[in-house]
Amino acid sequence: MSNADEPNPPAPHKRRRPRMLGVASFRESLQLLSTRRFGTFWFASLLSSIGTWAQQVAEPWLLLTLGASSFVIGLDSFAMNAPVLLLTLVGGMLADRSDRRRVILLFQSIQMLCPVAIVVLLLAGRMEAWMILALSLVVGITDALSMPSFQSIVPSIVAPEQIGRALALNSTQFNLSRILGPAIAGALMSSVGVIACFVVSAASYIPFVGVALWILPRRAARGASPASEPRRPLFAGVRDVLQQRAVRGALLNVLVSSVLCAPLITFVPVLVRDVFQGGAAHFSMAVAAFGVGGLIGAAGLLGVAPGIDQRRLASGFAIGFAVVLVLIASSSWSLGLPPLLVLAGASMTISNTAANSVLQTSTHPRLLGQAVSLYMLALRGGISLGALITGASVTLFGVQQALFINGLLAVVAQTLLAWLWVRGAAAHKD
Repeated sequence: MSNADEPNPPAPHKRRRPRMLGVASFRESLQLLSTRRFGTFWFASLLSSIGTWAQQVAEPWLLLTLGASSFVIGLDSFAMNAPVLLLTLVGGMLADRSDRRRVILLFQSIQMLCPVAIVVLLLAGRMEAWMILALSLVVGITDALSMPSFQSIVPSIVAPEQIGRALALNSTQFNLSRILGPAIAGALMSSVGVIACFVVSAASYIPFVGVALWILPRRAARGASPASEPRRPLFAGVRDVLQQRAVRGALLNVLVSSVLCAPLITFVPVLVRDVFQGGAAHFSMAVAAFGVGGLIGAAGLLGVAPGIDQRRLASGFAIGFAVVLVLIASSSWSLGLPPLLVLAGASMTISNTAANSVLQTSTHPRLLGQAVSLYMLALRGGISLGALITGASVTLFGVQQALFINGLLAVVAQTLLAWLWVRGAAAHKD
């Protein structure tokens, strides 16, 4: 047979980089909301997050009205997040080895009593700043012990290839609540009073806990090892998780942003009051602007093609978050604050969600609880340390100067980390 009679040989295959965004990817992501288990979980989470944000807007403002200093506001954030440093690994072990239903019911019931106590104390006229700090500590302890069980829910109710989209959808509801919660809080504080925000917070626990108990059957919640497997030390899984290069990079990415950039959220009330001479309504609008940015970022993630390197997203937007923090700290123009907060919210959401996706898709299901506990340790533990350190820095230098220093340090640290994590991992793979 002559060459002319032979079929044309196939053209050499050219590797194409996946498109960053796609309508099909966005549509497939939204279809998860129509599923019974994830859809119900998503809406219950939205209600709970709205209550949480209503309280988080009201609490620092309540402290200011009680005469608390900037350091005390930072200390309140530290009290709420510091227990993660000590207890979140215990929470991860509970998520992997215990009945998650019981873990959620016990600790969330205790946590619900905290806003109830604030309501009672306000009605009795006996509220003092130290009481809020004590209750924040209780919230932090119960959060540290129960959040790994909550964070393990999403991977257990969706297919492995849908984890990234499910996490992005979960981030969408969280940031939607960051808009609705402060808006509701602002309206309630201006009309009924700050006490109404804590009533909303207490009520929001009920649907979330009920749905979580429903979608986590008792038999599926146990993470016990088969009898044939040797019993391992309690935290041996932490070492196994940290041996993975991708996971270490994700955790460091989140930790740096939490320590240096996340204090922006804690000290927004101080920024609004001292720099822009605003009131409670301006504060709630500022928090809502951050939520708008987070919602935009989370919605953008829904359209990201599955082949996109999540490490590059996490690193690039972490650097962007740091740059925006520098711009916020350098500006005294009140009208410029909301759009900059939108950019900050979008950058933080994309970076943290992408890092979380890397962590959860790189971890064996048997170790998921402890992997999530490490993520919470980097996120919440970093926030607590950042709030405490920045609170002292604000007292010494002022809020703008303190945030400016944080932003510069974050730009340098995240740029170095991006080079070590993204480029280093690519070289290692080659």
